[in-house]
Amino acid sequence: MKRFIIGTAGHIDHGKTTLVKAMTGLDTDRLKEEKQRGISIELGFAPFTLPSGQKAAIVDMPGHERFIRHMLAGAFGIDIVLLTIAADEGVMPQTREHMDIIELLGVNNGIIVLTKKDLVDEEWLMLVEEEVREYLNTTILKDAPLVAVSAVTKEGIPELLALIEKLVSEVEEKPAFGQARLPIDRVFTISGFGTVVTGTLWSGQLKQGETVELMPVQKPVRIRTLQVHNEKTDTAYAGQRVAVNLQGVEVSEIKRGYLLATPAYLTPSYRVDTRLRLLSSSKRTLKNWNRVRFHLGTDETLGRVVLLDRDELQPGDEAFVQIVMEKPVVAYKGDRFVIRYYSPVTTIGGGIIIDGNAPKQKRFKEEVLDELAIKEEGSLYDVVLHELESHPEELLSIDELSKLTGSNREQLIQELQQLVEDEKAIIIKDQVYMGSYALEAINARIVETLDKYHRQYPMRSGYPREDMRSRFFKKINPKDFNLVLKQLEESGTISSRTNQLSLPGRVAQPGAREKEIIEKINHIMEEQMFTPPGIDELSSISGLSEQDFNEVLAYMIEIGILVKINQEIVFSSQAIEEGKKIIAAYFAQEKELSLATARDILKTTRKYALPLIEYYDRIRFTRRVGDMRVKL
Repeated sequence: MKRFIIGTAGHIDHGKTTLVKAMTGLDTDRLKEEKQRGISIELGFAPFTLPSGQKAAIVDMPGHERFIRHMLAGAFGIDIVLLTIAADEGVMPQTREHMDIIELLGVNNGIIVLTKKDLVDEEWLMLVEEEVREYLNTTILKDAPLVAVSAVTKEGIPELLALIEKLVSEVEEKPAFGQARLPIDRVFTISGFGTVVTGTLWSGQLKQGETVELMPVQKPVRIRTLQVHNEKTDTAYAGQRVAVNLQGVEVSEIKRGYLLATPAYLTPSYRVDTRLRLLSSSKRTLKNWNRVRFHLGTDETLGRVVLLDRDELQPGDEAFVQIVMEKPVVAYKGDRFVIRYYSPVTTIGGGIIIDGNAPKQKRFKEEVLDELAIKEEGSLYDVVLHELESHPEELLSIDELSKLTGSNREQLIQELQQLVEDEKAIIIKDQVYMGSYALEAINARIVETLDKYHRQYPMRSGYPREDMRSRFFKKINPKDFNLVLKQLEESGTISSRTNQLSLPGRVAQPGAREKEIIEKINHIMEEQMFTPPGIDELSSISGLSEQDFNEVLAYMIEIGILVKINQEIVFSSQAIEEGKKIIAAYFAQEKELSLATARDILKTTRKYALPLIEYYDRIRFTRRVGDMRVKL
């Protein structure tokens, strides 16, 4: 059976609650004040079963103009609307405002219900029908069926139920797979159970025992039990009215407007990018930075409108708009929203979320408008490619792309596979991607940097890998950066070894002057094998600046001509090996070696013997035991 939600809409006292009672047998007015005043103040809810056995739920929305915000909280998420118009009054102000809201939310499945049929004669009823049809002719419900009923005599109720049955086949079910979202419209406590919230599940599934995230406070909570149609269930699906018993949170911590969502799926934001339409019936224009009431799901917040391509929006027009909120909201690409003027409070427009977590946008910038157009109108293929190219120094997982594009994992996997086949995206690792253009940009930056580096430092073998990442690609963590480098190595544009990067085939090479100095130093080091000049002395001998000498010294150490023993002393590699032979010959005769003996057999002084012996300890040629050394 299909899962769908029916909502009533219409002017105050046009018989919405009485109609629901006639259909379901339930009175949705539950508050004492509602009983006393005879009007609906809060949202009402009623499960019912159609004659075919199809189960559904009705959201009864208040009609008084003071409670439009409550009506809005119920209108989001409905699949079929019953627009109720009293036969004895016809179209009234809240009929029009409710109809505007239904249109802004894109609810195109509906039935026009003329209530209180028993209070008028046939001639009057025909006049009202004509008036209603004329009014609806330019709305989303212009082709909706119309039925006249009496909740008192039950006349027309069977026909209404039959029309609902027929509309069910046209309802497109909400996606039951993917990420879950449940906007909360009621919060209360049940003795022995604790905190309970209710709402219409917009997408995905909720399961007993799982942990979900309470947004926008980003608090993890556990689902203790679930109810659908007043019956306990293990799993609730999108398109159902759900009551959720939560563990790990108090009633005082939750408000209407919060929502339950799959963990790490949504991000609260103070800014959303949208396409906004100002109602043609609006009596006011909308100017840049006007304050509005922003309604999304069951949430209401105040915000400021930033018109991105003009200074004023005229009634009936639409434009790209950023709305800057006074408190964080949780929005997703494709969500519909409604705005009401701050004061006086009237519904003036609405639209569709393009980016639910938007950066601050500059006005009158073509590149901003172009990007929003791609996000709004482009195919998923185009939008995914745009996001990959818009994050040139980031690796994006499927979950991150899902947030950015407002699409589910299944859709994304298909598009990403096609992008990879078209060589427009690269798989860096399992379910993590980078745009081919972005990879080329990284490659160009690295190659350019290496080329300059090699020319500036011809005796260095390469650029330190981590320095390259931390200087130019901070958004990529070291592990992922290595994966990117692997892609570039496989393409043959760079070479990587011993944590250094270089251009392929590049060999460190000293110039003619540096070669002469290297030979000079090498000759001195061989002559003074175990009493070599210190590093400062070698610097003076070279006649080079400190920077240039350090380059020569580093080169000689790197290619193995010299071995750095400590901060002040280097030995030639020849001396290191000769020293090993002398000590090995000593150990062939003796078991232990003292520092004084090492000094004597190497024909050096304590100044050199001690650091040399300690070096041999470090490379595990010898081992210290007390004041003596033994051969390993």
